[in-house]
Amino acid sequence: MRNTLTIYRKELKSYFASWVGYVVIAFFAVIFGYFFYVATAIFVNQSFQSQMMGRGFPMDMNEWVIRPLMMNVSVIGLFVIPMITMRLFAEEKRSGTIELLMTSPVRDVEIVLGKWLAAFTFYACVLAISALNLAFLFIYGQPDWKPILVAYLGLLLQGGSLLAIGTFISSLTRNQIIAAGGTFAGCLLLWVFEWIAAYETSNWARVVSYLSVLTHFEPFAKGLLDSKDVIYYLSAIFLGLFLTARSMESLRWRA
Repeated sequence: MRNTLTIYRKELKSYFASWVGYVVIAFFAVIFGYFFYVATAIFVNQSFQSQMMGRGFPMDMNEWVIRPLMMNVSVIGLFVIPMITMRLFAEEKRSGTIELLMTSPVRDVEIVLGKWLAAFTFYACVLAISALNLAFLFIYGQPDWKPILVAYLGLLLQGGSLLAIGTFISSLTRNQIIAAGGTFAGCLLLWVFEWIAAYETSNWARVVSYLSVLTHFEPFAKGLLDSKDVIYYLSAIFLGLFLTARSMESLRWRA
């Protein structure tokens, strides 16, 4: 556990010691800020029109603002996560420090967990920026906070699973660009699996659709917490980290 924490602190510090971490934060802040502005502007405009037309029912802020924003954040993650994971192992291989890491008295699972936990913590910090925007909704409105917490739990679980996949892909190459591109392709593929259900109803299509991260995030965005969705994400995290550990083991064999 001590070795895992040591690697975790080292990796987490590296995100804030280079320009990459700040670029990721700035990219997310700008894109989410735009989505937040558009969503709230549409909500305010529709509210005024509803009042002018004499409609007495109040508009649901969670339905009009929170839910679309959470879905948009999950899309932004497709671009942010590859930038977070691309350097985890690829940079170690490129710089030659992977040999030092492999010959140190640290188990493969400790290395993998330390790096993934650092990436997950940094991703959580990036998501925290969106919470600053949502704070204005509580100042000027009365959204329901429980669905928001469920949605953030879904974002963390989805991010954790995609980060695990990105960690595995980063362990396969020494080129950060290839690692980022491969992670983006893998994340995008898991995202669009859900589209198959729109035109195919056979058993294999339902299985492929079930593998989509979008299928399991939509209930979270609605404020619904289902154990099968949690199990799916936890299983994806375990699988990604397991494959990464096996990739590290193969490096020892080749060495």
